[in-house]
Parts: sequence; C-alpha cells; structure tokens
Amino acid sequence: MDSSVRKRLEQDLKAAVGRLRQMGATVAVEDLPGAIGDNSPFADEVDVIQANEGREIGFATRELLVGRVNRLSAALDRLAEGEYGTCVECSEPISPARLHALPEVETCVRCQDQLERFGRQRDADEVEVEAVSDDE
Repeated sequence: MDSSVRKRLEQDLKAAVGRLRQMGATVAVEDLPGAIGDNSPFADEVDVIQANEGREIGFATRELLVGRVNRLSAALDRLAEGEYGTCVECSEPISPARLHALPEVETCVRCQDQLERFGRQRDADEVEVEAVSDDE
C-alpha cells in the first residue's frame, strides 16, 4: 500500500508544482508593464477591470496550489515517518475513502469539522471584537 500511496502523492505533487510553474510563466507575461493610455492594450476601462480580475483569480489559484504543494509534501513526510493516514489532531485512523479523495489530508472528518467550526467561531469573535473597538 505504501508504494501506491507514495506514487499517488508524488504524482499529485509533480502535477501541482508543474501547474504552479506554468502559472508563474503565464502571470509573468500578463504582468508586463505597459502604459495605460489611448494606445495601450488597456485603453478601455472594462479591459483594465477584466485584466485585474484575471490577475486576482490567478493569485488566488496560485495560493491554493501552494497550499496543496505544502500539504502533499507534508503527507510524503508523514508517510516516510509511518504516520500517514493517522489524524494529526486525535491520532485516530483517517478513513480510506477520505484519503482516497484527498490523499494529502491530515485530519479525520470529525476533527476537520471541529477545526472549521472553531475557525468560523474565532473569525466571528474577531469581527465582534473589532466592532466593539470601533464603537469605543
């Protein structure tokens, strides 16, 4: 099992890194400086908005890919240490179906749910604290 899991993780990692490299080249071409004026490719305000939107989507996609690369690398480390498939929060086994769907996952469904709930609650608490601070 370890060799097939390792192969899948390595393939997914290679694909994610390749996509990042490809995006880096694409963004580099899109970001070439150019004066915005009557003769520029961005003479129309809508073109500028669309170009900015495309860049923002590219940045968000790149951020997601970087996160996946990091999670896949961490999963390979856990596999090498004999800890792959064990939840990092509760040390219980992660279901094979979950690992098949997301081979880089490091938490069981129950712990992931708790982390997401805690995160949403913490975010709501931070907004509430900011709102109180603004009112003072």
